[in-house]
Amino acid sequence: MTETEKMLAGKIYDPTDEPLAKRRTRAHDLCTEYNRTPESDGETRAAILRELAPNLGDGAYLQGPVYFDYGLYTVTGKNFYANFNLTVLDCAPVTIGDNVFMGVNCTLVTPVHPFMYKERNPKTKPNGAIYDDEYAKPITIGDNCWLASNVTVIGGVTIGSGCVIGAGSVVTRYIPPDSLAVGNPCRVIRKITEKDSIALKKELF
Repeated sequence: MTETEKMLAGKIYDPTDEPLAKRRTRAHDLCTEYNRTPESDGETRAAILRELAPNLGDGAYLQGPVYFDYGLYTVTGKNFYANFNLTVLDCAPVTIGDNVFMGVNCTLVTPVHPFMYKERNPKTKPNGAIYDDEYAKPITIGDNCWLASNVTVIGGVTIGSGCVIGAGSVVTRYIPPDSLAVGNPCRVIRKITEKDSIALKKELF
């Protein structure tokens, strides 16, 4: 297996592998270009995104600034929206459904480092190059979810469709569909039901 194949399969891989390092550097450069391009220049921003994250669905809008490790391994459905400061470390596949909203400072992080420092610390190859052992776990977010401001989703997590994740939450475990979940670690508070309809909130009208 190539190091890229190992990475995407959740196996220990060498992140200093030349193809991985080259793509990561290119993705970081494209993020910089996107972030310094005025929002009014939609044509240029769209062209940058086509190279940076070619698997975004129709109607996707990234307010920016954005930060991707690779971009290639993030797939979204239609009408994905991310507010300021989206960070996606897509060393494993990140799959996002249709009509997903993300507030400011949302972070999706798939990489995992060994817990034991002797395994985590940098190592030296026979040729003198420095590397470290890493692996990654995928993230899946279902359709029609809203992740509020400052939510972090950890690798290996699936969030079911129709969920709302409260501001500041750190999602470390599975969240079943149609749940309101909050906290660090994030826990389900209750189901979202028709009683949550804004049509029932007279003070809003």
